[in-house]
Amino acid sequence: MGNIIVGQSGGPTAVINSSLAGVYYTAKDCGSGKVYGMLNGIKGLLEGRYVDLSLHIRDNLDVEVLRRTPSSFLGSCRYKLPHHHENEEVFAKIFDILKKLEIECFFYIGGNDSMDTIMKLSKYAAEVNSPIRFIGVPKTIDNDLAVTDHSPGFGSAAKYIGTTMKEVIRDGVVYGGNQINIVEIMGRHAGWLTGAAALSAGEDCEGADMIFMPETPFCFEGFYERINNLNNRGKKSLVIAVSEGIKLENGTFVCEYLSQGEKATDAFGHVSLGGTAHVLANLVSEKFKAKTRAIELSILQRAASHIASRTDNDEAFIAGGHAVKGAFEGKTGMTVVFERVSENPYTIKTALVPVEMIANVEKKVPAAWINEADATVSQEMVDYMRPLIQGELSQIMVGGLPRHLILK
Repeated sequence: MGNIIVGQSGGPTAVINSSLAGVYYTAKDCGSGKVYGMLNGIKGLLEGRYVDLSLHIRDNLDVEVLRRTPSSFLGSCRYKLPHHHENEEVFAKIFDILKKLEIECFFYIGGNDSMDTIMKLSKYAAEVNSPIRFIGVPKTIDNDLAVTDHSPGFGSAAKYIGTTMKEVIRDGVVYGGNQINIVEIMGRHAGWLTGAAALSAGEDCEGADMIFMPETPFCFEGFYERINNLNNRGKKSLVIAVSEGIKLENGTFVCEYLSQGEKATDAFGHVSLGGTAHVLANLVSEKFKAKTRAIELSILQRAASHIASRTDNDEAFIAGGHAVKGAFEGKTGMTVVFERVSENPYTIKTALVPVEMIANVEKKVPAAWINEADATVSQEMVDYMRPLIQGELSQIMVGGLPRHLILK
């Protein structure tokens, strides 16, 4: 086969580099020519920045270290590619670079917005009769990609959240006094990650007392009433999980409640969120006169490779490999998805679907999985998530700390 190029886009995860390793390893195993990596995604490619990955991934040990390295090895971007009829010069420049590098296959690892890039590039290729094949590799801790059962990155983030919630709950009961911890978890419009807080419940842990997700409107009165009811039942230490993107009935983000001015937005028009837990903690502290703490997991939940799910890492690698095999078979304008074959034992299969089915489509938590009345999630949601967090990937330790592969 000829040369290929691969890039990473959007937010980092604990296993996005495992997908990159899957692309690289499978391409080399299938006899491809050079494997190039875009530096900082499509934006970097437009600036002529790319590397020959064989100079940085020298052997199978490097592949294994790369699989265990968090965040985006090649760097990332949040660049919105225009439609080609709006700015054909951008597409002409990209295709000129790809022609110069003799690229036959283009792979992009990312989420909804990245699949939008694959869709636009593959459509332009069809219009100009370019033989280059374009395939998307799914990635997002948010688990909001349509069609696929789940997304690589979610399982590891869910494992981190479930573990961290157990630790916060244990910390909260140490002194025996009234204490309310409000834990803010990523999730703009979909509550998959916040729902993962339910994984903390078990024989050795009572789990989160409340879980609030963006799929249902947030109500201050109901929130206060639930806290009051738990206090009346003798529950002194409360741990509450909230999505950063929870909104009031009128559409106002809770994090914007009582705030002044406009929030910053990214290239795709997404409002910068954050501060939801602090808003709620301040209100609760004033109303209940209890010791209250706001805890933002923030970027820690995105790339915690030290507690990554082995299942998640393996599936990310498989997704990268399946993308390569599909492209080598002549597929283009497609995205890799997972289909859950069985629950016990847990098994999946990979497939390719048209990228239009995924690009710019957001999958939310099913209404049936949200128990709005008591601010919890259903057992069905817990059962759905449980297989995704199974197994651990041992780190390659040097000097007492994990070794990562980095571009030099």
